[in-house]
Amino acid sequence: MSRLHYLQHVPFEGLGSIEPWARAAGLEMTGTKLFESAGFPEPGDIDLLVAVGGPMSVNDEDALPWLVAEKAFVRQCVERGTPVLGVCLGAQLIASALGARVYPNREKEIGWFPIRGVADAGGDDRFRFPHEVDVFHWHGETFDLPEGAVRLATSAACENQAFQVGRAVIGLQFHLETTPDSAHALVSHCRDELVEGRYIQPEAALVDVPPARYAGINALMGNVLDYLLGRDGAKTRA
Repeated sequence: MSRLHYLQHVPFEGLGSIEPWARAAGLEMTGTKLFESAGFPEPGDIDLLVAVGGPMSVNDEDALPWLVAEKAFVRQCVERGTPVLGVCLGAQLIASALGARVYPNREKEIGWFPIRGVADAGGDDRFRFPHEVDVFHWHGETFDLPEGAVRLATSAACENQAFQVGRAVIGLQFHLETTPDSAHALVSHCRDELVEGRYIQPEAALVDVPPARYAGINALMGNVLDYLLGRDGAKTRA
């Protein structure tokens, strides 16, 4: 049985739609909850690593020393060729682990906003995002692309919305795993961030959306995960 291992940073921000996808795919699931302990498996013992989001910065190593060990583990998995997916903070962790800079974005981005797939994203063997799709965002930082990475998606508020390194590493600044429950959890714990801003929507706009919108981004997340595991037909077309 293939094994998915996840890295979770706060109790209220978990796997979302990734969990039912993994169950349907027949994957064993294990996790490191960094807010409890910083123990990691051997990189060779897992088949897919997923690093999810969190409100902290990857630059908070003095306050959160486990970030150093976490980045080292992510780097080991990348170097070994293990498929790795990073979501929001997780994407920033990949970037930082591979030597790229993570810093405040020019705009905070919280809400449902469109991203655009990059049509010429470096060769045929790349995941292809749709030309444009509305996705869920909750971030205040961004990153430079790691060495050797290609940009997969961009937006008006944030240039580097998604990237890929090699065949098996993808970082997403946005949240395709968001479900109604996880959106409500984020609002409940981070409501103080919902201040007036060009790319910050009010609470109702975040959570009072049609179920089809969640289903659409969750299906796209499934495509990303299928692609990382090398499943046929997983690439979307830009």
